[in-house]
Amino acid sequence: MRNAAIIAVGSEMLTPTRLDTNSLFLTERLNSLGVEVVEKRVIGDDRARLAAAVRQSLDTADIAIVTGGLGPTEDDVTRDAAAAALGVGQTSSDAVAQWIAARFARMGRAMAPNNLRQAMVLDGAEILDNPNGTAPGQWIAKNGCVALLLPGPPRELKPMFDAECMPRLRALLPPMAIAEAHFKIAGMGESDLDQLIAPVYTRYENPVTTVLAKPGDLEVILRARAATEEEARALCEPPAAAIAELLGDRVYSRNGETLEAALGRALLARGETVAVAESMTGGLLGSRLTDVPGSSRWFRGGYVVYNNDLKRELIGDFMGDPVSEEVARRLAESARARANATWAIAVTGYAGPEGQAGLVYLAIAGTDGVAVHEVKLPGDRHRVRHMATTASLDWLRRKLL
Repeated sequence: MRNAAIIAVGSEMLTPTRLDTNSLFLTERLNSLGVEVVEKRVIGDDRARLAAAVRQSLDTADIAIVTGGLGPTEDDVTRDAAAAALGVGQTSSDAVAQWIAARFARMGRAMAPNNLRQAMVLDGAEILDNPNGTAPGQWIAKNGCVALLLPGPPRELKPMFDAECMPRLRALLPPMAIAEAHFKIAGMGESDLDQLIAPVYTRYENPVTTVLAKPGDLEVILRARAATEEEARALCEPPAAAIAELLGDRVYSRNGETLEAALGRALLARGETVAVAESMTGGLLGSRLTDVPGSSRWFRGGYVVYNNDLKRELIGDFMGDPVSEEVARRLAESARARANATWAIAVTGYAGPEGQAGLVYLAIAGTDGVAVHEVKLPGDRHRVRHMATTASLDWLRRKLL
């Protein structure tokens, strides 16, 4: 019993204003037991659709967790759907009904009759206490699988899962642990990364490998399962070592830290500082650096010169296109001198849609002079701006190596 599926119930979860966060909590708890979450779904308040989803989840996983839909109203369909999926009936529990009535009495409120719908218990289920709400959870084991029905509000679900479900799962599951190896990479595309490392990771079924991508930034995760954490870590080590050798200095983190934090750590170790001058990115580069706690020890500050008049105030008059190698070079030189920094990064370009969208000049000024890169970045304004800052931060990080 090593795989789990999570189903979040509620039509409101399918709108743009609500987000399922319970599954993140549940995944962390399940992983701590060595249980892999293989599926997550969000299902609206529809009995037939939810019943089908529960049946499908129990076909692919050993543990199905359904969150939400246990309240007293007609759109709270989880109990009915789970009973249909499992082929069991429901019976009203006098003990639960009395407990719900007593809770309303303690609050000094009259109890509407429909609250007694929450006293319906699936035949064969164990009741999970809910000290923070009126809907008890339910645990039912059938055909070698387990279904858990949990309330939706996090303040109810989290303490219930820790107090009621974790001990039951520990007793049910043999010892198992999960270990992971992480690589965060900049400076290459997803397809290039996969072509490079696939010959390594495809040789292994345990650990399994996942590649996550966002603009200009990639992450490789190796996840192994074994009886102990030490054994799981040992399973990760051979492929991780081979991947590390292939990637070389493209890896900026093995512990999950951000690119800007990795750069800051390198600057701090050398006793050096950095300043920025940015046009197209409009302060994004400085913002990323100041997101790092303690960055005042190595980040001197920056200049946001979006308008050409401000560029001239910083670097003096220039001829021709403000998006050029010359302007990038002079921005980096001026920022380094004015901020009295060891290094300076400059970015100027066209984020689009006007101009040559995606054309960017990056410059780094340091004790060895100034270097400029011309790059062509794909995507919309947001993507181009973010990729430009990532490329410039990673370029300086590599120079420090």
